[in-house]
Amino acid sequence: MRRMLEIGGVRTRIVAIVRDADASADRLVRIGVELVRNGVPVVEFPLTNRAANDAIAGLRKEVPAAVVGVGTVLGADDLNRAVEAGAAFAVTPNVDARVLARAAELSVPIVPGAFTPSEIVTAWNGGAAAVKLFPAGPVGVDYLRALRGPFPDIPFVPTGAVAAGDAHRYLRAGAVAVGLGSDLVGDGSAADIRRRIAQIRATIEDGMIST
Repeated sequence: MRRMLEIGGVRTRIVAIVRDADASADRLVRIGVELVRNGVPVVEFPLTNRAANDAIAGLRKEVPAAVVGVGTVLGADDLNRAVEAGAAFAVTPNVDARVLARAAELSVPIVPGAFTPSEIVTAWNGGAAAVKLFPAGPVGVDYLRALRGPFPDIPFVPTGAVAAGDAHRYLRAGAVAVGLGSDLVGDGSAADIRRRIAQIRATIEDGMIST
């Protein structure tokens, strides 16, 4: 079996990114509940939505088994507030030594965004649980394959304009997981989420999203 991302004691191939910037906390929680019920237990709420921290707390309350994280963390204060709300992991769009250091102090797994080889090594050496290859979509699977040559032991999570239909290609190229947003969430309805997860599950080798 290929390697998988392990966060909060859960191993997964998909990180669900619920980034609806204008949604209420209640709507974000409802989407998160449907994702978890349908086999995607790792959910990220980016701080581009002001209700993200309320959604983190709400989903933790609704589904205690869910692994709920915060995304688009740009500073240590962002991280502090999200952890207070219950975030179990953090994701950033960039490499910031101060945020990495604060995550280490809080013992919170962090997945920093990096693109160039130098950024990737800096993130990994800074204590990253995995490296978010960002933005991955514009450069595609070939770029990940090229990076895997010099960095075979760094766990990559391609994110950013990654199509759900390409998830299996990134995983087969060596990614431990893929970050999926609108292609996974769709219109946010239970039926659409179930349909999209079923489609993704059908393309991933052995049908497993998490275990």
